[in-house]
Amino acid sequence: MDSEQDGKTPGLTPEEERDIDENQPPRAAVLHETIRMQGDQELERNVAALFWSALAAGLTMGLSLMAMGLLNSRLPDGEGFHAIASLGYSAGFLAVILARQQLFTENTITAVLPVMTKFTLSNIGRLLRLWSVVLVGNLCGTLLVAYVMLHLPIFDSKTDLAFLEIGRKVMENDVGTMFAKGIISGWMIATMVWMIASMEAAKVAIIVMITYLMALGDFTHIVVGSAEVSYLVFAGELPWKDFWMVFAGPTLAGNIIGGSFIFALISHAQIRSESGTPKKQTSQKQSLQKKQRAVPDREDTERKGDAARKGT
Repeated sequence: MDSEQDGKTPGLTPEEERDIDENQPPRAAVLHETIRMQGDQELERNVAALFWSALAAGLTMGLSLMAMGLLNSRLPDGEGFHAIASLGYSAGFLAVILARQQLFTENTITAVLPVMTKFTLSNIGRLLRLWSVVLVGNLCGTLLVAYVMLHLPIFDSKTDLAFLEIGRKVMENDVGTMFAKGIISGWMIATMVWMIASMEAAKVAIIVMITYLMALGDFTHIVVGSAEVSYLVFAGELPWKDFWMVFAGPTLAGNIIGGSFIFALISHAQIRSESGTPKKQTSQKQSLQKKQRAVPDREDTERKGDAARKGT
């Protein structure tokens, strides 16, 4: 009767109810706290550790440009083959995230949640320190890898042309489009981080799915795009002014807004709105556990009483 009144399926044993509880997906508050703790750990790292990790991430992100260029140069022309070549975009993200290197756009959510949870000048300062160090490290890595890919005799001429075409495709966007696509890109990366915290076992599939969609949509990303566009600069096709003013500035602003001021802010607002719910659920669960413990206690008492009566 109680089960029917509570809306539960009747006939479930306590063990089955525990199995159901264990198989429930984590609540948004749990995901929020998981990412917040990760961000707090990143904020505590020293500058040297952050920079070297970010530099390694920038170098590794060159894999995205490399994979797309190699695939484009070896596949026939056509939209269908372009869709296949776009899978190469995921290569750098997979390597960076699985290696736990510092990627700037990941930090637009992980490092922001601790600041939103405890909004103080100290936390804001720690966030700006992290962002500046990681961004500089990422850009140093991507510029270096683009320079090496162009000037060292590594790839054939067809692949070199494919690298140039990738950069030209990015620079077809004007400032407003760079900014708008950067917002979507930042939001997608933040979504990816949230999903990974929810389903760690599906991390690889989540990374590939999100970043592949980014490539198909030609959304702009400050780290990957800096490798693609700087390749044009080093090849003499684009001035540094356009790199910073047309690509880097608008894309960076869009990534921050999409990851921090949209996704992270809304996610944090959701948790704040639900802050009273967990306590109620916890108290209900505790009272249920007390009732379950009380049943065997009463049975033990009755058995002891029967034994005492028999003894007398």
